[in-house]
Amino acid sequence: MKRFVSGESRSQATLFPEFLDDFVTEDNPVRAIEAFVEALDLRHLGFQGVDPHATGRPAYHPAVLLKIYLYGYLNRIQSSRRLEREAQRNVELMWLTERLTPDFKTIADFRKNNGKAIRDTCRDFVVLCRRLGLFSQAIVTIDGSKFKAVNNRDRNFTFAKMKRRAEEIEKSIEHYLRQLDSADQGALAVTEAQTAHLKEKIAALTEEVQQLQVIEIRRSQAPDQQVSLTDPDARSMTTRGTGVVGYNVQTAVDSRHHLIIAHEVTNVGSDRGQLSRMAKRARDASGTSDLNVVADRGYFKGEEVLACHEAGITTYLPKPKTSPSQARGLFPREALRYVPERNEYRCPAGERLIWRFKNVEKGQVLHCYWSSACPGCSRKPQCTTGIYRRIKRWEHESVLESVQGRLDQKPEMMRLRRQTVEHPFGTLKAWMGATHFLTKTLKTSARK
Repeated sequence: MKRFVSGESRSQATLFPEFLDDFVTEDNPVRAIEAFVEALDLRHLGFQGVDPHATGRPAYHPAVLLKIYLYGYLNRIQSSRRLEREAQRNVELMWLTERLTPDFKTIADFRKNNGKAIRDTCRDFVVLCRRLGLFSQAIVTIDGSKFKAVNNRDRNFTFAKMKRRAEEIEKSIEHYLRQLDSADQGALAVTEAQTAHLKEKIAALTEEVQQLQVIEIRRSQAPDQQVSLTDPDARSMTTRGTGVVGYNVQTAVDSRHHLIIAHEVTNVGSDRGQLSRMAKRARDASGTSDLNVVADRGYFKGEEVLACHEAGITTYLPKPKTSPSQARGLFPREALRYVPERNEYRCPAGERLIWRFKNVEKGQVLHCYWSSACPGCSRKPQCTTGIYRRIKRWEHESVLESVQGRLDQKPEMMRLRRQTVEHPFGTLKAWMGATHFLTKTLKTSARK
């Protein structure tokens, strides 16, 4: 074929370069992996097998396996079997491992047995980035995402699932028993076939009931009243209106270079208790004393915001709009303005809600305010359905108000959060296969 780029014959002998190093360019990322791993103190990090045994078959040095692991992470290769194949055919990996080809079991065992050492390696990489001055902007964004575990939803049991399944089994058994009664009145041949089939179903359901009773004992003894059979640590979580059995992955991402500074995997489905811990981890990892942290409203919790304030960490996050009064069409809490000089509130009608008493609810000291003018107020139908509009104020409410004040002055911080912390999760999940179509639109004929 003329006027096209032509290939070479497959039977043509090829003179490869004399050195494998000639195949790897000077700016190839594998050279960075090589330099980074060779600079690590693997013994200090806790990797197994650094010191070889005096007898037995020689083992692979953990540096070789760590290079394979890092190469797989950077190139979207998670499977140990795929890494085994790549080591046999990939020129970059051949260069990186000096033509060593460990099998998949060796690679998988290395990853399984050196979890803490690999995490410490990630920590050393963050320290290296800090030395290079990559965290100078002192702004990190925090977010969490649910990752599905290998545990199927049918093998995760909560109180609601157990109750629902027990009711389904009971209805099924009743239905099959009624069919047995009906089969007794049919023809003999049909009756025997139907009866045998229905009895098998009833026996299977009875066996499942016994299994559920055993699982119920385990579930009732669990701290969170939940049990997973395949992955004991996986938990049922709600994400985007659906349920997933998995883990909640938390990350703190640098806003300038989009590097993950700190991360944590937890089986707690809510983000409300994660803010201060992740913020402190990010501060320690980045080495920045004056840290600014941005998160979404799912992290808003008074105690967590206070912990960040006491640790000297500046937070930006919106307060959830969960006012029951606003849902009923009444004045929201924000419509009543607090006057710190007088320690009182002013309502939209201009009346004063003065301090009455304080009490302790769920470990929090709350101050209670209301106005005696509420019963005769003309705007009372827009304010409350009770006799008085009562306001409860936390003793550290001023800290929460300062957070909202900072966000009002810098609303662009929430846009910065979306641009920073959501991309790594999207990339990770795309690497894991949970991606979308890469092409757009239908053919014209297919739209009709």
